[in-house]
Amino acid sequence: MVVILITGGARSGKSRRAELRARSFPGQPVYIATAEALDAEMDERIAKHRARRGNDWIEREVPLDLVEVLSETDGGGARLVDCLTLWLSNLLHAGRDWSQEVTRLANALSRQHGPVILVTNEVGLGIVPDNAMARTFRDAAGIMNQTIAGIADEVEFVVASLPMKLK
Repeated sequence: MVVILITGGARSGKSRRAELRARSFPGQPVYIATAEALDAEMDERIAKHRARRGNDWIEREVPLDLVEVLSETDGGGARLVDCLTLWLSNLLHAGRDWSQEVTRLANALSRQHGPVILVTNEVGLGIVPDNAMARTFRDAAGIMNQTIAGIADEVEFVVASLPMKLK
């Protein structure tokens, strides 16, 4: 079992890095997408990601039930979860207990047999947000990232497409 967390800012190259890492393992990789195409702009972003990856991936769209899909897909190729911060946002908007879900995820990751690469955004490097919802999200993302980094075998921070090994 290998758990790799790849973090960085928006447009840092972390998804491409994660795809490269996932392809380095044997078997057909599984792309677990947490984004939902709720508008035309997001639909276009998703299409660009799909086109870049090509057709050699098994794709699963999972806005909320990440733990279940990790269990269902274990035993094949590497699983790439892109991304945890969108998953967290989905949990918050659905009114789910994000803290409990993050704990469930951390526990599930420790039971996986196949490799899992997780992409997340580092959102704590900027200014303090000016509204309660944004501050709640920023704080939850920081706690989630700390939790997953704590159980991960490897952690990378990507800046301008350059990975820095943290763990």
